[in-house]
Amino acid sequence: MTIRQGNGPQDGESAGRRTRLFAAGSNGKLPVRKAVRSAKLATLPVAFAGRQAAGVGKRALGRSASEVNRDIQLRTAQHIFEVLGELKGCAAKLGQLLAIYELALPPEIAEPYRIALSRLQDSAPAMLPSSVHAAMAASMGENWRWYFREFDDRRAAAASLGQVHHAVWRDGRPVAVKVMYPGGRQAIENDLEQLRRISTLAGVFLPGADVEAVTEAICACVRAELDYAAEAENQRVFAAAYADDPDIYIPQVIEQCGDVLITEWLDGTPVPRVIASGAQTERDRVGMLMVRFVASGALRTGLLYGDPHPGNFRILPDGRLGVVDFGACSAWPPDGFEELASDYCHALFNGGPPELEAAARRHGFVQAGREFDVEALYALVVPCTEPFKHSTYRMTTPWLRKQVLRVTNPRLSNSVRQTTMPPYFTPFARSALTLIGVLCQLGTEGPFRDEVGRWMPGLLAAFVPPAADDGLPVDLAAVRRQRAGTAVARRSVG
Repeated sequence: MTIRQGNGPQDGESAGRRTRLFAAGSNGKLPVRKAVRSAKLATLPVAFAGRQAAGVGKRALGRSASEVNRDIQLRTAQHIFEVLGELKGCAAKLGQLLAIYELALPPEIAEPYRIALSRLQDSAPAMLPSSVHAAMAASMGENWRWYFREFDDRRAAAASLGQVHHAVWRDGRPVAVKVMYPGGRQAIENDLEQLRRISTLAGVFLPGADVEAVTEAICACVRAELDYAAEAENQRVFAAAYADDPDIYIPQVIEQCGDVLITEWLDGTPVPRVIASGAQTERDRVGMLMVRFVASGALRTGLLYGDPHPGNFRILPDGRLGVVDFGACSAWPPDGFEELASDYCHALFNGGPPELEAAARRHGFVQAGREFDVEALYALVVPCTEPFKHSTYRMTTPWLRKQVLRVTNPRLSNSVRQTTMPPYFTPFARSALTLIGVLCQLGTEGPFRDEVGRWMPGLLAAFVPPAADDGLPVDLAAVRRQRAGTAVARRSVG
């Protein structure tokens, strides 16, 4: 940022010295010390090992292996959720992502998870004014107030890694000031290290997964949200791409320096309020606007919006969907993703188990040389495509619960346990699954097939049923070209 002379902020001291002064003068750090955080996370593998040992005894007493295995998984999941609910930093972030699926969890897991998440939300730490001032000075200089006409010391909103304040910029514009928690970056790094240590527990649920690679991909996603400079650039790209959009609004970035990000203030109705009390017509409209934003992002910006959590959206007074928080964005699509999506869609809409097996092996969803029950996997996955088989479809929590319970069934025979997920797919999985969860919370009904196809024309061909009259196979390449041309024409006029 440009540092003004005269009455403006002075930058005579080094960034390192300002950081030391900031740390020394701050008493608003993340509330759980490193030793305590490590101890809580360390209990997870210890308890898991104890449950495994106890399971050996139970099997010796005549209980079936599947029954004992299910008991171990349920208890382990409950423990994980409870610990996440007591921590901050990246563990809390992961807990927030999972919160979308609370209602889709089995009852024996959902209740303790609900309690843990409630505790997490209620105990989000608020920085004292002195800590806020120190954080602002550390990033913007001791005379940081020069930039503002007004600055409210009370937080306007909590973020997983910081908090937001309402202020008035020097030119009179209302702004949102996002400030990272003191000590937040180191706390996240500590959590990531602990996450790596406990990640082997994922093998309880997905023994066929490349846990280490996926864990590193998750760590990269979380670490990216610590980079406010990258977040500011992401937001600038989205704001430029959607500048003239009649339905979606991205606030402008005013300034970014260090661990402070300043953007336009958005007045509007938070989407969680629509979930709680909105009329069905409004819930349908909001859900479809969220689909439009997430589906269109990569085509319009080259970036995937990775965190469509309901708290990141507002309904503006003029009806547009306002979007905030661009820390979790990834360059998109990666090489091979379009082929992956096309292959899977063709297998599930126009093919069968052989095509699904070919797609899974080609794109790394099954480890090389591993056998898996493709018939069972096909039967398990096909129902998840139901929203794209109809001109309109209503997303509901019971539908989501049914799919989640089928896919995460702890039985050893569950074919999902034989598969894995390529690390590069992690950002897409996070974005898509979070969005689906919000749509189910809203109970959105709409033309999902057409809206997604509008922005991903390569998938449109997969939604076409095979020909039944002449017995000849569908020329999918020709259909894809035709539909892609139609989609381009629709975008040019829409």
